[in-house]
Amino acid sequence: MKNKLIIALILIISGIIVGNNLYSKVDFQLLKTFKENNDFYLLQLGTYDSKEDMQRDTRDINPKVYEIKNNKYYVYVGISSNINNINKIKDIYSEKELTTKVINIKDEEFITNLRQFDILIDNTNNKDEVLTIEEVVLSSFNKKILE
Repeated sequence: MKNKLIIALILIISGIIVGNNLYSKVDFQLLKTFKENNDFYLLQLGTYDSKEDMQRDTRDINPKVYEIKNNKYYVYVGISSNINNINKIKDIYSEKELTTKVINIKDEEFITNLRQFDILIDNTNNKDEVLTIEEVVLSSFNKKILE
């Protein structure tokens, strides 16, 4: 009995030493590479110095959200994880000059919802449906990410 207890203790200590040694050799930077990408495309319509200018120039644009950074108003008209969906939205606003930005989002609930809406946008070519879906996505983006 005493012999078995000593062997069990030796095995446990050996396991701890081997496990600690292996753990110390793991390259966690490399592991981050394999994690799911949380980069998303954001369509920016413009940047304005005042709220009045922004409201005047974008009154006929819907849906949209804006963000205030460094006393400037940044207006966004679309967000997606799929570049093809971004191109669909760009086609809708073909007369406007849009800038595509890549942003990183950490909110898992928003990411899950966005990917579901991306599937809907991917499966339609109807302008009104795309805009309706983007209205919901942008509203969620405004509430969960920008605020």
